Amino acid sequence: MTTIQGPAVFLAQFISDEVPFNSLDGICKWASDLGFKGIQMPTLDPRFIDLQKAAESKTYADELTGIVASYGMQITELSTHLQGQLVAVHPAYDTMFDAFAPSNVHGNPKARQEWAVQQLKYAAKASFNLGLTAHATFSGSLLWQYFHPWPQRPEGLLEEGFAELAKRWMPILNEFDKYDVDVCYEIHPGEDLFDGETYEMFLKAVNNHQRACILYDPSHFVLQQLDYIQYIDFYHERIKAFHVKDAEFNPTGKQGTFGGYQNWINRAGRYRSPGDGQVDFKTIFSKLAQYDYKGWAVMEWECCLKNQEDGAKEGAELIRNNIIKVTDKAFDDFAKVKTNQVLNRKNLGI
Repeated sequence: MTTIQGPAVFLAQFISDEVPFNSLDGICKWASDLGFKGIQMPTLDPRFIDLQKAAESKTYADELTGIVASYGMQITELSTHLQGQLVAVHPAYDTMFDAFAPSNVHGNPKARQEWAVQQLKYAAKASFNLGLTAHATFSGSLLWQYFHPWPQRPEGLLEEGFAELAKRWMPILNEFDKYDVDVCYEIHPGEDLFDGETYEMFLKAVNNHQRACILYDPSHFVLQQLDYIQYIDFYHERIKAFHVKDAEFNPTGKQGTFGGYQNWINRAGRYRSPGDGQVDFKTIFSKLAQYDYKGWAVMEWECCLKNQEDGAKEGAELIRNNIIKVTDKAFDDFAKVKTNQVLNRKNLGI
């Protein structure tokens, strides 16, 4: 078994134009002062990383590593959640998702997708240059708007959708395989990979590609009312990244899992700051330790109530308190007796 690494923090929700959240040095000092040992880094803000340069220059990648290390931390994974989303976009979402891409590809879905694919390929080489073994992203979606089968889905629609998604991702997965880096899809509502069944459909479509792995985030499963503990039993071999994010689900006589089009604070299912929701982190950390998870525990803050800085401080402590330093011996070793085949046969009465 392996002791989980952490605590780490996903920077996406903290980056801003205010000090200390507007520079790599500033945010690293802030995170280090809270006790974080790692940062999961988004890749679209040039104040923090030039993704193409990190892919093309080992010297630049080493400089980034050095800055983070100077604060006693490591980069845990790079994140291309927004770019990954753009690998597959249904036309219904074109206008809204244009905001994730540079202005020169707005209104041009083909150019936008090509840009996104290149970004993922840069991320593969950049991860290698940074000495990383896992990468966090989204799958994108061609099918999400059909998740509720009304009207009845045409026969073959799902198979065609996953075949196309696999076609778009296979060259990317192969690029990551070249650099020995796992692609960890965050299993998330709004993506075509949003639960166990959809992940398996994708895995089948990419011929069980060894790099098609999982970023495990239990908060999304609370909102779906999915057994997030058993999910680890099913998919632990593919879980290569982990978001420590909390959520709660409190259905009423007026709304349930679909949320009644309400805003986050008024939904039955809400994301909460780590420790304020219903996620059983103690059991999750135990399960991951049991299955020899070798990655990081990365806090992700999303909460409709609590201030993000308070959430980060409490989240770092929650992770520290739940990481299990795994044992290197059996608890009953004190009663162990020396044995041999003769003794074993005698104990069996043979």
